[in-house]
Amino acid sequence: MPTSRSPSRNPKAEAAPPARRRSYVLPIVIAVLAAVGVVASALPARLIAQGLPPAVHAEDFSGSIWHGAAGSVSYAGRNLGAIEWQLDPLGLLHLTANLDLHWVHRGVALAALAAVTRQGATATRIQGGGPIEDLQDVGVAAGWHGSFRVDIDELKTDFQALQAAHGTVTVANIAGAQIAGGADLGNYVLRIGDAAADAAGTITGQLSDAGGPLDLKGTITITPQQHTGLISGTLRERADAPAELRQNLADLASMRGRDAEGRIPLDLEFSF
Repeated sequence: MPTSRSPSRNPKAEAAPPARRRSYVLPIVIAVLAAVGVVASALPARLIAQGLPPAVHAEDFSGSIWHGAAGSVSYAGRNLGAIEWQLDPLGLLHLTANLDLHWVHRGVALAALAAVTRQGATATRIQGGGPIEDLQDVGVAAGWHGSFRVDIDELKTDFQALQAAHGTVTVANIAGAQIAGGADLGNYVLRIGDAAADAAGTITGQLSDAGGPLDLKGTITITPQQHTGLISGTLRERADAPAELRQNLADLASMRGRDAEGRIPLDLEFSF
């Protein structure tokens, strides 16, 4: 009597994994980005004005929310020039507004990248500069001349106080109408380190000269909440200092004295 045998098995068929489900994540992401792009390109830039703080006023809009400009911006009645922005749609997926910004005011131009969330904002690669006298509308006292250059790696705020700052600010051929008859006072560098901002948002940087009639060493402390600053340190004249500047320093030394190296202590407060 013949014996029955079970049907033969295919090991490869048994080991075959189940069919993979098709992923729809990428098509959905692409669709969302496309929708955001269409909406942003259709919405006019002037809608930005509805979300500005009460002290900020903007007008003369052009372009769209995606890529637009405001030809006139002011803060607390002070003219701040014009600003152009371009929005990166990828950040919106993480509820972040990533912006490429360009600011122009008279002869001054600055560019930066910014990331804005509900918790705060971070600006990086802040670069640019221009004539110092063109900053009078933003707080620089009248009568100062020269040029400046900004190279800031990072500024971070929680909308209440400055949390981080790092970079350099340089000024060249600076002159003040009330000092040494408006003579060229030389070049200076402000270096802001990683630990420059404290818990209250006060910024401290190292200030030094980069050539000129004055040998300066000190610090500058800026308190944004009070719109004040303090320059502290010591200075002395160099051999090529003009006669009127030498006389100004002699008058200052008669009140404050000089140390063993002939340096005069300096404490200069200013507002902005």
